[in-house]
Amino acid sequence: MGKTNQCSVTEFVLLGLSGYPELEAIYFVLVLCMYLVILLGNGVIIIVSVFDSHLHTPMYFFLSNLSFLDICYTSSSIPLFLSSFLTSKKTISFSGCGVQMFLSFAMGVTECVLLSMMAFDRYVAICNPLRYPIIMSKASYVPMAAGSWIAGGVNSALQTSLAMWLPFCGNNVINHFTCEILAVLKLACADISLNVISMIVANMIFFVVPVLFIFISYVFILSTILRIPSAEGRRKAFCTCSAHLTVVIVFYGTILFMYAEPKAKDSSSEDKEQVTDKIISLFYGVVTPMLNPLIYSLRNKDVKAAVKNMLCQKRSSEGM
Repeated sequence: MGKTNQCSVTEFVLLGLSGYPELEAIYFVLVLCMYLVILLGNGVIIIVSVFDSHLHTPMYFFLSNLSFLDICYTSSSIPLFLSSFLTSKKTISFSGCGVQMFLSFAMGVTECVLLSMMAFDRYVAICNPLRYPIIMSKASYVPMAAGSWIAGGVNSALQTSLAMWLPFCGNNVINHFTCEILAVLKLACADISLNVISMIVANMIFFVVPVLFIFISYVFILSTILRIPSAEGRRKAFCTCSAHLTVVIVFYGTILFMYAEPKAKDSSSEDKEQVTDKIISLFYGVVTPMLNPLIYSLRNKDVKAAVKNMLCQKRSSEGM
């Protein structure tokens, strides 16, 4: 079946905003600037987490993993997305589409699991501070992060394999910026029931379960914070998890808005809806990874102090 696929369809056409050329120049500049911010912001988080000994803690280990994940996720699609604005060729090879689908799916699932691991870290830090060094030892948090990556990779390999082994009978136009799995499945000329079932099961395991885990963790966290007698103590405790909570709300809020909105039935509304879906997808794929380092750096004294120390060391070395 794989040979049949590649004989009938060797490449896919990504429509993107082809029907709205007046928007392409604006989106090219916006996405390019945001991509540079993603690389710079997340790169700084990774560098300071590695080289500053004060940040060698479970929370910053998870944060550096999240930053590396955001760089990988955006780099799997944004360069191709930007190049499509500069050339008339808006195609991607069959194998390239599979690789892009695998990376985006893997990074999405990994982030879901990783955010739940970070919620557990905050739960232990606030609800069991005396046992924190024992529970969140290196022997614990490294396998937790590794498990997040393995879960994302295994699930993505399964979903991508099921999608790319479907027969595609000539229709190769994807009405999207990237090889988004739902857009690709619409082009298959075979029953996709197995794909739908496997995605529902995967969503329950890697989306619903982490959301419930995060929710329950924050119920205990908030109940613990409210029992702290002093207002200053409550403020400090809440500040330790406010950045993570903000990232969770932005990440899951965008996903829910993207997939839970009602679908239009008439053709005119459907065209507008498709453009809206693309813009929301762009927000999820670019804006969210850009906000993550900004949220953690602007709301975190340790990260700001580490960046300042790194800059001061660089200036002093240059002065010598």
